[in-house]
Amino acid sequence: MIPAAFDYTRPASVDEAVAALADEDAKVLAGGQSLIPLLRLRLAAPTLVVDLGGLAELRGIRDGGDALVVGAMTTHASVLADPLVDRYAPLLAQATATVADRQVRHRGTLGGALAHADPAGDLPAVAVALDATLEIAGPAGRRTVAAADFFVDYLTTVLEPGEVLVAVHIPKREGWSTHYEKFSRVAQGWALVGVAAMVRRADGRIAEARVALTNMATTPVRAAAVEAALTGCAVDPAAVRAAAAHAAEGTGPTGDLSASAEYRSHLARVLTGRAVLAALGGPDDGAVGAAPAGGRPPGGVDNGTASGRADAA
Repeated sequence: MIPAAFDYTRPASVDEAVAALADEDAKVLAGGQSLIPLLRLRLAAPTLVVDLGGLAELRGIRDGGDALVVGAMTTHASVLADPLVDRYAPLLAQATATVADRQVRHRGTLGGALAHADPAGDLPAVAVALDATLEIAGPAGRRTVAAADFFVDYLTTVLEPGEVLVAVHIPKREGWSTHYEKFSRVAQGWALVGVAAMVRRADGRIAEARVALTNMATTPVRAAAVEAALTGCAVDPAAVRAAAAHAAEGTGPTGDLSASAEYRSHLARVLTGRAVLAALGGPDDGAVGAAPAGGRPPGGVDNGTASGRADAA
């Protein structure tokens, strides 16, 4: 299908982009991996498309002291290749490695994925788990919003007309082990459910845990009951699975042609157990050993996608 007619502009600065976006019917073009299909299907019909592709200031990753600063136009491929991400935010790399395919990862951007706010997208839940802060530029200047407050509803964020996401600030978290687990109907597909897990161990027990869920509500959600159950928990597969049994509590999954709400709740419980155990460095059905360097699962970031059956607890 051919998109409806629209005007196009390619601003040379963030200020120019903000001015162009004052039009309430304008849409931002970042990597284009979400917007272009919507345009072709006429599910979006903006009068103006504002292309951020010329803004070099919105690309790249730098050390901001206590946090990594990731430009909103930084591609997924750049995130995967960056040593700062590998050291300080491996969860972001683990989840990014599961996004679609290589072609999409070379065009799609972190900021675009977050601003699109698809509940089946992998990176919003990761931003919430990492306690990221999103930097927004608008007519009144710049403001920051916690990732937990950025996502409002299905495909809806706090971004107002005239505002653009410019950077993502990710607190450095050394001493944590992490893993992202997802289940899809087909390779490179959207997650039926995804789990972003972070654990910190002390004295042979789990001292602290952060777990965020993908596609278990209209926005990413923290699995608060799981986090509470894991805190102080023995590093033991049975204890971890018992904590993971609380994963669906307080969520609001929907049913569709891909999965019922009940099946999504089941997946959340199973995948949370897998994700936490993988973060701890052990298999789902074996003893838990030392976490690998950087908190990544054995075999590297490409192990982030669940495969095979997910119907056994």
